[in-house]
Amino acid sequence: MHSEAAGSNRWWQWRHDTLVLRLKLQPRASRDKLGEPLGDRLKVYVTAPPVEGAANERLLKLIARHCGVARSRVTLEAGATSREKSVAVDAPEHLPPPLDVCRPATR
Repeated sequence: MHSEAAGSNRWWQWRHDTLVLRLKLQPRASRDKLGEPLGDRLKVYVTAPPVEGAANERLLKLIARHCGVARSRVTLEAGATSREKSVAVDAPEHLPPPLDVCRPATR
């Protein structure tokens, strides 16, 4: 199990085995990709427009693919109608760049 102190200004946080990501979404991008950290958020680009939840769904699928988990293990916790979002990933299998900085310290 992992745990991080609340109130951190990082764009990621562990809540036991769940990784919570603070994201800044850019809809209607030229391609789907994880970008660079911007302050306390990770920039993420999706091709879908912000219409009827299409960009949110594309975002959740992108995060699931990068973390090696089923889409059902990724949930939008906050920001359904905002570009600033919080996404929870239940027990991620992989953490490729830029998510590799989220790796918990081994004890």
